[in-house]
Amino acid sequence: MSTSRPILALTMGDPAGIGPELCLRALTEGAVLERCVPVVFGSASVVGQLAKAGLSPIKCPVISLPEWYANGVVDKPALIDCDGERSLPAQPGQISAACGRAGFSFIEHAIQAAMANRVHGVVTAPIHKEALRLSGVCYPGHTEIFAALTGTARSCMMLRSEPLTVTMVTTHIGYAEVPQKITSRRIQDVIELTAEAMTWLLHRPPHLAICGLNPHAGEHGLFGQREEELLIEPAVNRARERGISIEGPLPPDAAFTPGQRKRFDAIVTLYHDQGHIPFKMLAFDTGVNITLGLPIIRTSVDHGTAFDIAWKGVADPGSLFEAIRVAADMAAGKFRS
Repeated sequence: MSTSRPILALTMGDPAGIGPELCLRALTEGAVLERCVPVVFGSASVVGQLAKAGLSPIKCPVISLPEWYANGVVDKPALIDCDGERSLPAQPGQISAACGRAGFSFIEHAIQAAMANRVHGVVTAPIHKEALRLSGVCYPGHTEIFAALTGTARSCMMLRSEPLTVTMVTTHIGYAEVPQKITSRRIQDVIELTAEAMTWLLHRPPHLAICGLNPHAGEHGLFGQREEELLIEPAVNRARERGISIEGPLPPDAAFTPGQRKRFDAIVTLYHDQGHIPFKMLAFDTGVNITLGLPIIRTSVDHGTAFDIAWKGVADPGSLFEAIRVAADMAAGKFRS
C-alpha cells in the first residue's frame, strides 16, 4: 500500500442504527481525511434510504465487492457495497435478522481486507447483538468476532480514554457465568496484554491495577468463593515475576476514585459492567474500544446503535472520529516505542 496516509476500513454497523450516518460523515470530515483514507464497508441501498430520509447523499465512489476484490488498493474515500444488487430492508430503529446479517457481513469483508494487507486497520460502528442472534450469527459481539475470524488465541477488550483506561477479563456473558469463566491463566493473559498495549501507547512500562471480583475484594473469603486468593492473586504474582508493575486485587467500589485513577495507567476489570460503567461515566463521547492481541488493528466506538435517534442526523460522531484517530495513529506507528 503506497498511499502516505493509512487506509482504514470503516464498518457501517447495524444498518438500522446510527452507524451508517456516522460513517458517511467520516467520509467527508476534514480531520478524518487529514489522517487517513476511509473506506466504508456497508450498503449502498441503505445510503440511498438515508438520502431519502433527508441525510446527505454519498459524495464518493461506490465500489462493488467484485470490483473491490478484483482491483488494487483504493487511494481515496469510497463505499464498498457489500449488498450488490439487493435492497436491504432496513428500517431505522428496528431490530431485524437482515440487518444483523448485513452488519456481520460488513465486518467479515473488512477483516479479510485487513488480513490481506489491503487496509491498515478496521474501525467498527456499533452492531446490535439481538439482531446478530436473530440472523443466526453465534458471536455475542465484535471482540469475539475479531478473535475468531483472525484465529487469535488470546485477546481482550480495552476501553481507552484520557481519564480512564480499562480492560476486561470477561465481556459479553451473564453475571451468573462470570465466576465459571474466570481462570488464573485468563487473568494473567489480560494483565500481560494490557501491559504490552500500555507500554506501546505510553512509551514506558505502565503501572496497572486489577479489581477484585467480590465486594471489598472478598475480605479474605468473607464474600464469594475466595476467587481473589485462588485466581487473581496467583495471576498478579506471576505478572510481577515477569516484570509487570501491578497492584491488587483492589476493592472494586474504590478502584475508580479520582485519586486511584491518577495512580494507575490502566485498570484490569473482571467483567463487562465493572469496567464499562465507570468508563462511560467519564468518557462516553470520547472513549475508544481497542481489541488487544489481534494480528490487525481494530478500534471502535464505545457506544451502541442508539436506535432511538437513528437516521435523524443528530448522532454525535465524536467517538467514531476518535476511534479513527487512534487507529490511524497506530497504523502510522505514532504510538510505537
